[in-house]
Amino acid sequence: MTDLVRDFNLNPEALGHLTSAVQFGFICGTLFFAFLTIADRFSPSKVFFFCALIGALFNAGTILDNNSFESLLIFRFLTGLSLAGIYPVGMKIAADYFQKGLGKSLGFLVGALVLGTAFPHLLKEITGSEGLPWRSVLLLTSGISVLGGSLILIFVPNGPYRTRLTKPDFSALFRVFKNSEFRSAAFGYFGHMWELYAFWAFVPVILKAYQQIHPAASFSISLISFLIIGLGGIACVAGGFISEKIGVKKTAATALFLSGLCCLLSPLIYFINSEIILISFLFFWGLVVVADSPLFSTLVAKNAPSQSKGTALTIVNCIGFSITIISVQLLNILQVLMNEIFLLSILAAGPVIGLIALYQKR
Repeated sequence: MTDLVRDFNLNPEALGHLTSAVQFGFICGTLFFAFLTIADRFSPSKVFFFCALIGALFNAGTILDNNSFESLLIFRFLTGLSLAGIYPVGMKIAADYFQKGLGKSLGFLVGALVLGTAFPHLLKEITGSEGLPWRSVLLLTSGISVLGGSLILIFVPNGPYRTRLTKPDFSALFRVFKNSEFRSAAFGYFGHMWELYAFWAFVPVILKAYQQIHPAASFSISLISFLIIGLGGIACVAGGFISEKIGVKKTAATALFLSGLCCLLSPLIYFINSEIILISFLFFWGLVVVADSPLFSTLVAKNAPSQSKGTALTIVNCIGFSITIISVQLLNILQVLMNEIFLLSILAAGPVIGLIALYQKR
């Protein structure tokens, strides 16, 4: 991103705008998909392929030499818009294949998302200060997008449990929230999302602040950040297997409680002069902070009408990712107003609200 800003002679604040454009594109895309019930009316595999293809084209459009700030914003926004047909539609495909064991299958899917989120930190560690040319990175990711979409189209036909809507149902995205069990699962997911992406975004901030307090600490921030986030993929898979033994709701609630506890305990780690304790604590937090993600999606899918599962997953994704922008921006503002030591304790509000939503009687 910094290379892109430099090569197109953009103002420094353009970096934040271009990053947010992808998030806003995804949010608008999921809202659009949910309103038109696209994932429930058309073949999810074909929707996935088409969005992967056009997303790759919009992503590659960023490298054009004649781009302006406005055209770059549009390309990044449209790339985010295309992603609305990837992640929630991918969960819809899983729900069409599994009635039993859905938590386990979504654990693998979300685990892949977690590894993708962590990968830039590993890439930075491997390539060092020089890094890869940014145009090469964009072309590579576009190529992978086309490959992934093609694999879904060729090898993953419509699932045996798919129920198809024959015409648009504009009220579906509102009607699903009338179900109290669905509403409980959705609000549990929203509480989880308040914490998740803010934690991921500020992992390097935590590590850097610790090194400033304890100058003798010599770990690689990029490598440890990759491991903290990436190991969450294993937790997603493990959570799916555990949920088959003790139940999806109980497993999700346990992970949410433990991650909320980590939020509250986070100020203490700065006062312990031990890299092992710090990294072990953050590894544990990285595991429990995302282990409940596929489980909440499972609860959402199970409590949605069979003909509206895709719409239900999409609108919950839309609201959940909107919440991530609020929490990340809040921490961004507060880090200049308060001591960084106490910054992440604010994220405990999400797990608290999520647990209340899960176990409310009405």
